[in-house]
Amino acid sequence: MIVCHCRAITDRDIHAAIDWMRAADKDTLITPGKVYRALGKTPDCGGCLPLFLGTMRDNPNLDIPMQLRNLRAGATQEDRACKATRKSSTI
Repeated sequence: MIVCHCRAITDRDIHAAIDWMRAADKDTLITPGKVYRALGKTPDCGGCLPLFLGTMRDNPNLDIPMQLRNLRAGATQEDRACKATRKSSTI
């Protein structure tokens, strides 16, 4: 099935790219941008994004690597206060 008409990407292309990326690196975080790059293409209008994401979600190899799961549940650097102070400019 054609998922992206602008770039002629099929559901088989998406699944093949995800499977290839997972085989190459089991800990990689797979994103739509990485799938496009793996296929040697760039996104165009974005109209296919809902179908593109749905096709990605259907792939059993899309799992999030274990070390990246539940990052929001614990303290992350985003939750910590920034120690840097803002300099005021008086000119």
